[in-house]
Amino acid sequence: MTPSPLPVIRLLPKTKPQAIRRGYPWVYANEVVTDRRTRALSPGTIAVLEDAERSPLALVGVNPNSKIIGRVLDTPEAAHPDQAWFAARLRKALTLRERLFPSPFYRLIHAEADGLPGVIIDRFGDIAVVQPNAAWADVLLPELAAALAEVTGVTTILKNAGGRGRSLEGLDDVDAVLLGDAPTAPIPVEMNGATYMADLVGGQKTGLFFDQRPNHAFAARLAGGARVLDVFSHVGGFGLAALANGAVQAHCVDGSEAALALATEGAARMGAADKLSTTKADAFDALTALGEEQAQYELVVCDPPAFAPSSKAREPGLRAYERIARLSAPLVAEDGYLVLCSCSHAVDLSAFTGACLRGIGRAGRRAQLIHTGQAGPDHPLLPQLAESGYLKALFFRL
Repeated sequence: MTPSPLPVIRLLPKTKPQAIRRGYPWVYANEVVTDRRTRALSPGTIAVLEDAERSPLALVGVNPNSKIIGRVLDTPEAAHPDQAWFAARLRKALTLRERLFPSPFYRLIHAEADGLPGVIIDRFGDIAVVQPNAAWADVLLPELAAALAEVTGVTTILKNAGGRGRSLEGLDDVDAVLLGDAPTAPIPVEMNGATYMADLVGGQKTGLFFDQRPNHAFAARLAGGARVLDVFSHVGGFGLAALANGAVQAHCVDGSEAALALATEGAARMGAADKLSTTKADAFDALTALGEEQAQYELVVCDPPAFAPSSKAREPGLRAYERIARLSAPLVAEDGYLVLCSCSHAVDLSAFTGACLRGIGRAGRRAQLIHTGQAGPDHPLLPQLAESGYLKALFFRL
C-alpha cells in the first residue's frame, strides 16, 4: 500500500484496536500517543489512525482540543473528504428518508449513524439546517454545504452553532447563512395531522424536534376525548398532535414565551385555537401548583430537556426524572395515561424506567407500562455507539 500523505495518529500499546475495527466511531485522547506532532495538529485535520504496530485502522477527523480526539470517517486508504465524498454520504441518507416520508421534512443526517460524525442536518422542505458539531465538519463546511445543495436541491442552508457539542469541541457559537436567504418568519410543518410552527433562526436546536414524531403519534392514539397536559411542551409537540386526533382540550406548559406563542399559532392554523391554553412557568412549579389544585387530565406528558447530558450528571438527573414522575402522576385521572420522556445520553432505558416507577410509586399510583418509544427512523441507531439511542418515551396507564 502506498503510504498516505496524511498525518498519522497512533494508538497506545495498551489500547486495543478491536472496537475501531468493529465499527466504534470514537477515539479518545487518552488512547493515543499525544506527542508534540499530534498536539500540533490543528482542529479538524484529517489523519490516518494506526494501531500500536503501525497498521492503518481508519481515516479520522482529529481535534487535539477535545476528549474525543479522533472521529472515524472512512477506511484508512480513503482520500481526503471532498464535495463528492459528502455527496455520496448524503445520497445514501436521502434514499432512506425518501422511502420513509412522503414530504421532505425530517432529519436527513443523524451524525455517526449516517457516516458523518458530529453532523446534524434537519430538512424543512427547501431549507436545511446544519449543526456541524465536530471540528472536522466545521473546517469542511463549504464542501458539505455544496454537496447538500447538489444532492437535495435545497435553496437555503443555515448553520446552527448552538449545539452543546460545539462548545465541547472548542468551536464558535456563530450562526450563519451558507446558501440563500434565512426565512423571515416561522415555517409550518405538518406532522401527525397537526401543524407545527418551526422557528429555524431563533428557535431551540434546529427549530423543531423531529425525533418525537412516532411518540407524538402513539400519544395521539390515546387522546380521543381527553383533557391533555403537555409539560415542557416547546412548540406544542404532544399537545397539538393530541388536538389533531380528538382531544377536547390541551394545556401546554413551557419556560419559553416564544415557544408557547408558536404553539398557539400552530393551534390557530389547525382551527383549534379555542382548545389550547398555555402557561409560561417553571415545569416543577407548574406541576406542584396543579397538584395543589387537584387538577385532573386523561393524558399527561412530560418531555423535559436532558437532565443528565453527561455521566457526571447521571445521579442528579435520575433524581429529577423521579421527581417529575412523582409530581405528574397525581394529575392523571383513573385509567388515564402518563407519558415520561428522556433525551439524556447518560441515562439508559433501565435506569430511566426505574426512576419513573419510583416516582409513580411515591405518588401512590400503580402503573401498567403499555409502550416504550424511541426516536423515529430518521434518527437511526449506530449499534456500536449506545449514545446514538438517546431518546426514551415510556407510556404508562395509571
